[in-house]
Amino acid sequence: MFREIRRYNMPLDPQARALMDQVAALGLPPAHTVSAQEARANAKSRTRAIGPDVARVEDRIIPGPDSQVAVRIYTPNGDGPFPCLVWFHGGGWVVGDLDSADATARHLTVGSGCVVVSVDYRLAPETKFPGPAEDCYSATSWVFDNASSLGILADKIAVGGDSAGGNLATAVCLMIKDRGGPDLTMQLLVYPVTDWSFKTPSYSDNAEGYQLTKDTMIWYWDQYVSHDGDAENPYAAPLKAPDLAGLPSALVITAEFDPLRDEGEAYASRLKDAGVPTSCTRYSGMIHGFFGMSAVLDKGKDAIAEASAALAASFSN
Repeated sequence: MFREIRRYNMPLDPQARALMDQVAALGLPPAHTVSAQEARANAKSRTRAIGPDVARVEDRIIPGPDSQVAVRIYTPNGDGPFPCLVWFHGGGWVVGDLDSADATARHLTVGSGCVVVSVDYRLAPETKFPGPAEDCYSATSWVFDNASSLGILADKIAVGGDSAGGNLATAVCLMIKDRGGPDLTMQLLVYPVTDWSFKTPSYSDNAEGYQLTKDTMIWYWDQYVSHDGDAENPYAAPLKAPDLAGLPSALVITAEFDPLRDEGEAYASRLKDAGVPTSCTRYSGMIHGFFGMSAVLDKGKDAIAEASAALAASFSN
C-alpha cells in the first residue's frame, strides 16, 4: 500500500524544540564549517541514547571490496534461526559509526525479533563514492553467504538505514537487482537521501533552523562525490534510476521539518509507480534524526514501532 501523506503544515513538536535547544546549548559548530575529522569528533561528543538489552552482541571484521569492514551483530532472545536486517547508519557519509547506530539497532532487534547486522562502512571524504556503497553491498552479500553459520534465515533478509544510510540501502537494492543477487525481503528507508538536488520545497522551507541544514547537506555531498557525474549515478542518487520495478517492498519514513522530506517521498512515489509495494509515513512536527531519538521523542518511539512492525510483517510472508 501507499499511505497518502498529509500536505498541510503542523507546528514543530514541543519535544523536538526542547531537544534542539539542548543541542544548541552545546555550542557545536555546524558540520559544514569544520573538517570531516572535527565533525566526527563533535558528533561523538553528543550524548547518545542507550537501547534495550538483546540476547547477544558480537563485533566482527569481514572481507570488504577493497579492505575489511567492521560489523556489529545483534541477536534477539529466542531460538533461531532468525530473519535479519542489514542496517546502515546515517551521518552524511562523513560521520557516524557502530556506536552511533547502537541504540537504533537494539530497538529494531527487540521490536522486530530479527538479527540486526550493523555495518561500519568506510566514510567520506577518505573513501568517496562508490566505496561506501560497495562496502554495504559486500556486507549484505556476506550476510547471505554466511546466513547458516550466523543463525539467519537466508530467505528473510532486509536492508535499511537512516539518512545517508537510507541512501546506501537504496543503492544496495539497486546493485542486487542489477547484479542478479538474491532477493531481499524489504527495504526500510528512514528519511533517505535520494537525489543530488537542493531545490525542493522542503529544502527551501527547512534550509536552516531544524538541525540538518541545506548548507550541511551540500557539504556532505561534496565530501561524498568526486565530481558532478557521480551524483548522476543511481547508486548515489536513486531518483536517477530509470526503472525501479522488481525492487523489494519498502517502508519510507520522513519528517515534516527536514530538508530531505520531499526527495524521500518522491522516491516512495517512484517505487509505488513501478509496482513496488510501498508505504510512506510523514511524521508531522518532526525533524531530521528523530528516528534515533526515541528516548526523548514520543514520535521517535512511534516510528521505531512502525518500522519494527513492518519488518516483522515482511518476514512473516
